[in-house]
Amino acid sequence: MENELSHDTIAEIEKRLRYISGVIKQNGRKILNNYPITAPQFVALQWLMEYGDLTIGELSNKNGLAFSTTTDLVDRMEKNQLVKRIRDEKDRRVVRIQVLEKGKKIIKEVIKKRQDYLGEVFANFSIDQAEDMNELLAFLHEQMKNVSEK
Repeated sequence: MENELSHDTIAEIEKRLRYISGVIKQNGRKILNNYPITAPQFVALQWLMEYGDLTIGELSNKNGLAFSTTTDLVDRMEKNQLVKRIRDEKDRRVVRIQVLEKGKKIIKEVIKKRQDYLGEVFANFSIDQAEDMNELLAFLHEQMKNVSEK
């Protein structure tokens, strides 16, 4: 590759991304302290909101958690009336997890608060800087997906 980055530049980018990820996670956990869900439940609910009703196996793959761990997670969410198990209409042997209104409401509120936080962070960015950042992050995400698929 003709425009290869130096090891130092790559190390600095990795470090900044790690720090940014840590700050976002920390802030997200603070927000979740005001809600009756854990961070893993929040992640699971996000996947379900984004992809619709998933099986425990599909949710396990998305979360990167063991099947048994995901089953326990869903059991607790079901007990708290965040989700319910439903039989697949096409195959009655398949059980899918569906987000209930309480779960949808929590996810919407938490994401709104996370967006408000980022709005504060970007308050000192120009519109062009924020739009450039958005484009660069989209490009970074796309490249990460491409490399992961290899």
